[in-house]
Amino acid sequence: MIAYVTVGADDIAQAKRFYSALLPALGYAMEEGPAGLSCTLPVAPGQSPVLPDFYVKPTFDGRPASAGNGSMVAFQARNQQQVRDLHAAALAAGGSDEGPPGFRAAYGPRFYVGYLRDPQGNKIALFSSDPNEPGRDG
Repeated sequence: MIAYVTVGADDIAQAKRFYSALLPALGYAMEEGPAGLSCTLPVAPGQSPVLPDFYVKPTFDGRPASAGNGSMVAFQARNQQQVRDLHAAALAAGGSDEGPPGFRAAYGPRFYVGYLRDPQGNKIALFSSDPNEPGRDG
């Protein structure tokens, strides 16, 4: 099980603007501290933490942050409309488009996905595979 994901950012204020446009809508609480952004899902009293946590931090070695080639973090949305809405909100908050929301021939018929880059260049996917919504072939 993945416990947490961390991406680097040189400009935490810019990263906060971008991630604030999508993570709260997906249920994440966001806290900003001296070490960057900490994003966690709510935990009911007496329950184990809901994983994974997501962190946006300056690099530990002090060199510029960079996006990993082939690295991507995917967030599951409630439905196709939320994928479209959050993709648009993230673009308006300083992200760049890496592939508009829609179905892809290479994936299953219900996998609806949009791709973005955050302001630092980290690749982000927003997807839904709700079986109650129309699929690629329907």
